[in-house]
Amino acid sequence: MSCKSIHSPVGDLTVYEENDSIIVLEWGWVPADLPGTDPDHPLLTEACAQLHDYFDGKRSGFDLPLAPEGTPFQKEVWRVMTEIPAGETRTYGDVAKELGSAAQPVGTACGANPIPVIIPCHRIVAKDGLGGFSGDGGVETKQQLLRLEGVALQGQLL
Repeated sequence: MSCKSIHSPVGDLTVYEENDSIIVLEWGWVPADLPGTDPDHPLLTEACAQLHDYFDGKRSGFDLPLAPEGTPFQKEVWRVMTEIPAGETRTYGDVAKELGSAAQPVGTACGANPIPVIIPCHRIVAKDGLGGFSGDGGVETKQQLLRLEGVALQGQLL
């Protein structure tokens, strides 16, 4: 497993790859000289370039091989998330209805998303507000990501 860190408007982020797929994105900085890692791995370089482009408003989605670990249900929720276009949101209930589930397990899957931002769990909201966000900074970070994408909730730009 290798990783590479970047500075972003939502804090320092570290992307991890294993077997030529992105497996985790987490908040925080990992030193480039961490033993056993290759921060110059081409996939990590590409992932960081795509993240920079996203934060600079030059990209609305990601084109990366992803291999998040999770249950089959979690993976279905994450798949649905990747299909939500930038600038749009779905409610937990919308996703639950699509998957024949209840909203609470969808929320749990959102919170377990190991690759936030790239798998855009911030685009899933509650029917009467934002809902939660498990990334660093919580709901404020979710608002920041939605603002970056130009999402309007309840008739107002966040």
